[in-house]
Amino acid sequence: MDALLEQDKAATKCRIAAVIVAAGRGERAGQNASGPKQYRPIGDKPVIRHTIEAFALHPRVDVVVTAIHPQDADLFAAAADGIPGDLRQVDGGASRQESTRLALASLAGLNPEIVVIHDAVRPFVDGALIDRVVDAVTRDAGALPAVAVSDTLKRCGDADMRVRETVPRDGLYAAQTPQAFPFLAILAAHEKAREAGLVAFTDDAAIAEWAGIAVTLVKGSPDNVKLTWASDLALADERLKGAAARMPDVRTGNGYDVHAFGAGDHVMLGGVRIDHDRTLTGHSDADVGLHALTDALLATCGAGDIGTHFPPTDPQWKGAASRLFVEHAVGLVRERGGRIANADITLICEAPKIGPHRTAMVAALESMLGIAPERISIKATTNERLGFVGRQEGIAALATVSVVYPGSLPE
Repeated sequence: MDALLEQDKAATKCRIAAVIVAAGRGERAGQNASGPKQYRPIGDKPVIRHTIEAFALHPRVDVVVTAIHPQDADLFAAAADGIPGDLRQVDGGASRQESTRLALASLAGLNPEIVVIHDAVRPFVDGALIDRVVDAVTRDAGALPAVAVSDTLKRCGDADMRVRETVPRDGLYAAQTPQAFPFLAILAAHEKAREAGLVAFTDDAAIAEWAGIAVTLVKGSPDNVKLTWASDLALADERLKGAAARMPDVRTGNGYDVHAFGAGDHVMLGGVRIDHDRTLTGHSDADVGLHALTDALLATCGAGDIGTHFPPTDPQWKGAASRLFVEHAVGLVRERGGRIANADITLICEAPKIGPHRTAMVAALESMLGIAPERISIKATTNERLGFVGRQEGIAALATVSVVYPGSLPE
């Protein structure tokens, strides 16, 4: 997926777009003064607001387009008011399939590399799930989250409702959204289906399969429920109000590292090569900033320190790029459902000057951490010529990160 996102980066500023499908009438949930079910409040906010926020606040999503019913413009404006980011809306069609096609077509001018398509009435989607489907997309394959079917399945007659057979559930999965695809491929598939007069597809993965686009299953989430009935809305409301009474699980990790100078012609700092009259010594490339950052990330999930995972006695890490250590730590955080909120690195040195390279460092960390540049801070200070740093014998670094994990703190 990283290679997919790196290619043609200069051709577009939009790498990942999200489509939220919200034009349905929600008749199975019954009538309500708040409008269709996607606008009904759960946890003191409309369902659709929870959903849009999950994507609009995700650091990897550049734009969110919501397909709404033309009669719901005022409801949508009120529900989405104040959500930051590039939010857009289009009028949906007579079916979910048509609403999705119209939303995709509205993105043609942006030409995103990946599009993530999600039902508005799945408000419990989380950042880790979004990451999983995005990371599974390739140039020729989409991805969808799914959970293995656990109930025994029966097939019955249409008229008498008598059981005809028990259906083996081996290899059966229940599909969820968000589903992610290469943008141009899924847009073309939708257009092809419309031209063929095919309107009965129940999700976008089915259209992709019909059009010959491979689809990869990734781990779904049992929490990522679709709100269909009035009872679903009531349970969702209780769930959110209960969660609001608990403290969110936000963890902060700190890291510190130091490396001495040796003979050389450059240093690696923050993932950037900087010409210098000496180099930092160490078993890897001795990027002191990234080493401190790796320790900070590992600290948020109790995963030891950099030496635990990359011991300096192991010859395979000799001269290794330190971004590999950061990316490994990021992977461990995400495996545990963590979302990186911000990263702050302070480099302590008399030389080289950090200011001219700060923008390049932020860009490098944006790629490693998968968060927006405004969530990354690179600072530098001298040691007022005191101690080993002041004598220019080496460089030290401090790093702090905050990560939000699923659930809440134990009582």
